[in-house]
Amino acid sequence: MTGFEMDNTAKNIDIPEQEPQKNRPLQAGARLLNHANILFGISLLLMAVPGKRPVADIHAWHLAGFLLFVEALYGASTLFWARTEIKRRSATDITAIVFAGVILWELTTSKLDLFERLIFPVPGKVIAVFLKEIPIFMKCLGSSLQLLGAGFSLALVTAIPLALLIGWRKRLFALANPMTKVLGPIPPIVYIPYSIAIFPTFKCSSIFIIFIGAFWPIFINTLNGTFNIEPKIIDSARVLNVKEKTLLFRIILPAILPAIISGATLGLVFSFILLTAAEMIGSSSGLGWYVKYFSDFADYPRVVAGIIFIGMVVTAITFFFELIEKKLLRWRS
Repeated sequence: MTGFEMDNTAKNIDIPEQEPQKNRPLQAGARLLNHANILFGISLLLMAVPGKRPVADIHAWHLAGFLLFVEALYGASTLFWARTEIKRRSATDITAIVFAGVILWELTTSKLDLFERLIFPVPGKVIAVFLKEIPIFMKCLGSSLQLLGAGFSLALVTAIPLALLIGWRKRLFALANPMTKVLGPIPPIVYIPYSIAIFPTFKCSSIFIIFIGAFWPIFINTLNGTFNIEPKIIDSARVLNVKEKTLLFRIILPAILPAIISGATLGLVFSFILLTAAEMIGSSSGLGWYVKYFSDFADYPRVVAGIIFIGMVVTAITFFFELIEKKLLRWRS
């Protein structure tokens, strides 16, 4: 290519113009006027509107403090965590959902008084109760996590090796696969009355129910992952004359980690559901017991506060589990 042609080619290339400095304040203003901040302003204005249901001043202050806390948390996340556009949008959407939920709750209870006052308390009262009950919540959480950790850990250490051995041998797989389709779909909650009658303590029966609930998702996912592993991996290992034990735990196990983690995530969710259900039936401690105990006394502000705390715990456990998944499967990114 001649120098004349190179000059013409260079002239035809579109060079993007740099963004003018004067547009940057406009973009910053547009970021502030997002749907999360707009809903935050609406929620504050809504508090000034008189409602049909009387609300104590202390409860109104608690609601205002909660809204300011969420807005401050959102601002801190956009500054220190949500550096990318995807994370920023995610933080904005989550914050907007929280504010929209509070607005809907405040409208239907305090402002319009659409529901029964005893069953549907105003948000400010629930927030006040939530802050007061935090020490009790933490004590109940410790009791629940002991049962959850024991049952879920037992399911992990039994389901994964057993599924590896069965999935590796075609004859055992052909025998076990129909059994999983019969036993796996049975809701573990139906075993609760029998476990309470058979085991000597409620703690042992709860661990057994959690174990059953977590075992089948982990076992089935690991079993199918082992049986359907890429044949090239097995062929390469056999060419290198790898021993069967090394093949199972050093080659196949890392290769099927996505399937194992998928089953473990499902098992963890089922375990927490079963844990809460078991605590509501026969426990004297734990998060499920807390909700059931105060519902018997029609103390619905504490019931709603307990439900919110359980939701926060599930979210935190799921988030922690996702971090572990990213750490173990970092080779996929």
